[in-house]
Amino acid sequence: MGEQQDYYRENEAYADFLDNWDAGFYAKYADALCPAGPDGKVLDVGCGVGQVVQRLIDAGHEAHGVEVSEPNIAKAKQVSDRCRLYDGRSLPFDDATFDSVGALNVLEHVEEPEAFITEIVRVVRPGGKVVLSSPNFFRSIGFRDYHPSMRGLRNKFRNWRRLRAKRRLIATDPGAVRFDRMEPIVREPFQPDDDAIVATNGVEIGFFLEKNGCDVLKVECTDRHVAKPIDFALNLGPWRFLMFNAFAVAQKRTS
Repeated sequence: MGEQQDYYRENEAYADFLDNWDAGFYAKYADALCPAGPDGKVLDVGCGVGQVVQRLIDAGHEAHGVEVSEPNIAKAKQVSDRCRLYDGRSLPFDDATFDSVGALNVLEHVEEPEAFITEIVRVVRPGGKVVLSSPNFFRSIGFRDYHPSMRGLRNKFRNWRRLRAKRRLIATDPGAVRFDRMEPIVREPFQPDDDAIVATNGVEIGFFLEKNGCDVLKVECTDRHVAKPIDFALNLGPWRFLMFNAFAVAQKRTS
């Protein structure tokens, strides 16, 4: 387990923060994670205190959750005994175990994000679904951005150029593509996401899903349900990769 996981392992403030978070925040992610058929088997990686697991159970699915945080799991086990602690690296499940697997706001905190995506895809059955949602740290459109790397015209221009460079690298030397790393910002009182160590973005999330044997169904900049006309306009064109979040839904190939 790396330093980032160690930071969360016994973080009571993180568990209390999640416990008071509006459950509606998770709705789009949880709904996307639901398998098409009834009685699906689903895994939420980084399950927090169990809000997504509860929503999946209410939808009639067999929901599992894993977490690196002991205080989170203590709360999540009150929702389901299928929530368990894990090491943040190797998922404690066999290959092709689940109909769908997802991680919401987790990828930006893991020590090896490329391997993390590989591990998530491993435990999904062929034809199953993967849902990954993280902040877009390459934002170049927007205001009131919460992270320092997103603020100001200089940073926004830098982010735009960096995203263009990433696209060129994907096209010319895909084996060299890696997520950019960042220095974490740790504040008191506890503030999640400020301490992100990976510059997550929709372009690279989509790339690594494809690389690991998935077909990307959509990458959107909205991680919550919004009015359909607004959602359509925000995600209609390539500007979706320059705003807000990186919300990706993919299907594992059957061959």
